Amino acid sequence: MRNAVEGGAYAGDEKSTACAGYMLGFAFGGFFDGILLHQILQWHHLLSGLEQVGQDIRALILTDGLFHLLMYVVAIVGLWLLWRSRSNSHATTVGGGALLSSVLIGFGGWHVVDAVLSHWILGIHRIRMDTENPLLWDLLWFAIFGVVPLVAGLARRASKPTPGRLLVSPTALAFSVVIAGLISAFPPQQEGPVTVLFAPGVSPVRAMTAIGSVNGQVIWTDTSSQVWTIVLPEGQSSKALYRHGALLVSGSLLPAGCLDWVRL
Repeated sequence: MRNAVEGGAYAGDEKSTACAGYMLGFAFGGFFDGILLHQILQWHHLLSGLEQVGQDIRALILTDGLFHLLMYVVAIVGLWLLWRSRSNSHATTVGGGALLSSVLIGFGGWHVVDAVLSHWILGIHRIRMDTENPLLWDLLWFAIFGVVPLVAGLARRASKPTPGRLLVSPTALAFSVVIAGLISAFPPQQEGPVTVLFAPGVSPVRAMTAIGSVNGQVIWTDTSSQVWTIVLPEGQSSKALYRHGALLVSGSLLPAGCLDWVRL
C-alpha cells in the first residue's frame, strides 16, 4: 500500500513538473520571439499583418505589450507549478533532464503554434514583413525554432534521464525565464519607438527636456503627460532619460502602460 501511495505521489510530481516545463518553455519562446523579432530586429510586430492596425505605431506597441503581459502570466503560472512540485517530499526523484525535455517541447510548441495560427491561418504577421518571399522565412523559423526543439524534447523524453546537472536544474530554468522576462521590458539600444514612463511629479516641461536630451521624436503622450511614446534616432541610447526622471523605458508596454492605453 505504501509503495502504491509513493508511486502515485511520484507520478503526480512528474506530471506537475512536466506541466511547469511546458508552460515555462512556451513563455520562454514568447519572450524570445518578442525580444528578438519585435524589439531588436524589428522585423514585425504582433499585428503588423493587419493593414489598418499596421499603420498605427501606437496600436502596434500596445499589442506587443499585451502580448508580453500574457507571456508573464504564463511564466508565473509555470513557476508556481514548478515551485509546488519541487516543494513536495518526492520532488528530488524527478530528474532535471525530464524538465528540460518539457521546456524544449514548450519552446518548440510555441513557434509551431505561432507559425500555423498567426502566420498562415490568421495572417496577423509574418516573420519578415519587408521581404518578397515571406513564406521562406516562415518555414525557416518554423523548422529551426519550432520543429528542432520539439523533436529534441521528445527525443530526450524517450531517452534515459540524467538528473543532477546544474544547467537542467529547476533553479537554472527559473532564473533564465525571469531574466528573459526582465530583458523583454527594456528597449534595444538602437533607433525605433520606445515607451517612457516618468515618475509622478515630473512636469511636461521636464519630460520634454528629457526627450530632447536623446533627440527623441514624440509620437504620443497620455493626458497626464506621464506616459510618452517616442522614436529614438539611430545609435541613440535611452540611458539619459533615466537621469531626467524616467521610471521605465521599454520597447514593449508593461502592465502600467497597457492599462493607460486601455483607459484612453
